Parts: sequence; C-alpha cells; structure tokens
Amino acid sequence: MSTIVWQPTPVTKADRRRLNGHSSCVVWLTGLSGSGKSTIACALELALHERGVRTYLLDGDNLRHGLNRDLGFSADHRAENIRRTAEVAKLFVDAGVIAICGLISPYRRDREAARALFEPGEFVEVFVDCPVDVCKARDPKGLYRRALAGEIKGFTGIDDPYEPPHKPDLVLKTDRTPIHECVKDILRYLERTGCLNTPANAAGERAAGER
Repeated sequence: MSTIVWQPTPVTKADRRRLNGHSSCVVWLTGLSGSGKSTIACALELALHERGVRTYLLDGDNLRHGLNRDLGFSADHRAENIRRTAEVAKLFVDAGVIAICGLISPYRRDREAARALFEPGEFVEVFVDCPVDVCKARDPKGLYRRALAGEIKGFTGIDDPYEPPHKPDLVLKTDRTPIHECVKDILRYLERTGCLNTPANAAGERAAGER
C-alpha cells in the first residue's frame, strides 16, 4: 500500500479560472522539426497575452535546457520527455492558465498518454502539418543538414519516424497557410470550445460538487 496520499487544497481550478477571467487548457502543437510549431506557439502566446489571457509557453528545446536536460532521443527518453512536459502543462491548466506546448512528440502513444492526464476538452492537439521536403528546405536550425550528413542519429523525419495524429483537434497546413492565419484558426477553436470564456461562478461549482 502506498504511503503517499493526495493532499486536497482549498483553492480549486474553478476558483483560479474565475480569478483569471477565462478557462484553461493545453494547446499541444505537434509536427516535424521546421514545420512551424515554435513560430506558431510564440505568435499564439502573444495574441492571447494581448487579449489579457494568462498563458505559459513550454517549448521543447527550452525544456531540454533545464527540466529535461538529462534526456536523450531514444524512444524511452522521448516518452519521458513528453510525460514530464504534460505533467507540467497539467499544473498550469490547474492554475487556470492556457499552456502552449510546442514539441515534435513523434509517437502517437506518447501524445495519447499526455491527453489522458487531462479532463475532456482540456487537451487540444494541433497537428502542424508540413511535408518533410518543405521542412528540409526551411531547416532553420541546420538540423536536417546535419542529420543527412550522419552527424545526428535518430532524427525525426530522416531515420526516425513521425506518426501523424489520427484525429487531431485541429490541423494547420503550414506549407500553404500563413502563420497569422494559423493563429486565427487556433483562436477560433478556443473561442468555439469555450476555453476563452469567463467560467461560471466557481464558488457555486464547488458548493454543487460538495453536495
């Protein structure tokens, strides 16, 4: 029997959402390197910030400078990278914040495990869909060039697979859609699903839950 017991806290997710004036969720951007995930994530966070929405951007590369710096790129390490990131994103969602995650996250099972941590509607999977040849041509960090030269092993899209989502919540075709239109598509989705709405009275929700 585990000796670890969950400690309830008096301030709930609903309370924090009410204080922030909007609901919370995670926008999970997945796609190949060079597909535009980071560019979209940064533009989305700025657009939400200008609306007065509380956000935090969890960039896959940035996380590997700190929280995930002990991880490599084997399948097991990639799974742990996604698990840690999803757990952090869950804390932000509990805090009433919209978390924006930009990671290649190449394997479906890892993304589905991340989704399973959240309540229905809180995990928004956005497939940043861009042909690998376009990503290679962009190559903003020079990684494809290095992978093709054999300097990087296990690089997604070259010698490691990317598994596209079967049923993403949103698909962005970044080889044909400008970044600002991609951001508008995400904002419209968040509006339509209620993530940007002012939540119902949290005290009433909590009281109802206690009955």
